[in-house]
Amino acid sequence: MSTPAQPKSERIDVRATPAVKQLLQEASQVKHQNVSEFLLEAGILAANQTLADRRRFMLDDAQWQAFTEALERPVAGSGAKPRLHSLLKEPSILE
Repeated sequence: MSTPAQPKSERIDVRATPAVKQLLQEASQVKHQNVSEFLLEAGILAANQTLADRRRFMLDDAQWQAFTEALERPVAGSGAKPRLHSLLKEPSILE
């Protein structure tokens, strides 16, 4: 979660219905946390899971083999992507 060496200096405001507030209060009490700690822990967990789904993916051996074969397969035909070919021949605006 957060590192103890870094002081918490940022604020996050959340609006909720009374029913949602009550639910969060009950859940935080069960975990012996205040609502802020509970929300921060749950938010960090959800954020990490959301980002992991976009950064990392798991494959079994057969799927990995198919994936690497697809990456190593040559492009079909020399003129398969004429627009890409012409784009790569143009000088870059960064040069």
